[in-house]
Amino acid sequence: MRYNMKEIIGTHNLLFVTLDTLRYDVARQLLEKGETPNFARLVGSAWEERHTPGNFTYAAHHAFFGGFLPTPATPGPKETRLFASRFMGSETSGPETFVFDEPDVVSALRAAGYHTICIGGVGFFNKQTALSRVFPSLFDESHWSPELEVTNPNSTENQFRLADELVGKLENNRNLFLFINVSALHQPNYFYLKGAKKDSLETHGAALRYVDRQLPVLIQSLQQKRKPTFFIICSDHGTAYGEDGYHGHRLAHPTVWTVPYTQGILPPA
Repeated sequence: MRYNMKEIIGTHNLLFVTLDTLRYDVARQLLEKGETPNFARLVGSAWEERHTPGNFTYAAHHAFFGGFLPTPATPGPKETRLFASRFMGSETSGPETFVFDEPDVVSALRAAGYHTICIGGVGFFNKQTALSRVFPSLFDESHWSPELEVTNPNSTENQFRLADELVGKLENNRNLFLFINVSALHQPNYFYLKGAKKDSLETHGAALRYVDRQLPVLIQSLQQKRKPTFFIICSDHGTAYGEDGYHGHRLAHPTVWTVPYTQGILPPA
């Protein structure tokens, strides 16, 4: 479904969730089996298969915030982008694209009157080094703690509860852009499957089922606001578990480049 972002910006709250490292095949299979019912409320019958612009977190998010979201995995004409930083020769900006002069969409939304919130997860959001302060510094407020990071088995629960608290504090008439980098899918994830000693496709799937169980807190929090929420939920990249001899990401393999994607509108309750 096409969305006119020029009409959405200013009239909707915005939610952007990156499910860090989530593989498309795992997301698809669990959805088809009915094992992620809360994602099904947002995704519908199928995740969209797309290609990411970056094969690790930092590269992918730089592209995302510049307006280069994952692109359809099927051949065909280039998709018109939802939002784009203005530059000469752009072939993917159209009449429905929210085009801005700022270098990133976060700064553009701040300029448009949105209150921007970042809830970090993986190390590129932990604000402990110059590099890991790049993304958080774009936002009006940014949050990271060890309770939200990859080694905490309750990371997503803690992230979504924090989101609920922050959203609840915001005045209803203030536009919100909420970004969350969900860390649970990233390694290590073995602790989401009882008895597992190392990461695998099975523990990756168990981590996604865990994230799904936490999702209602986030959905209900946004639905308490008086205006609808336009949402984007996707992975920034996948990861390999030994396929063709590859392990991890920041490499060129279909398990890394292919990601799940969905977008839509969440109405107020």
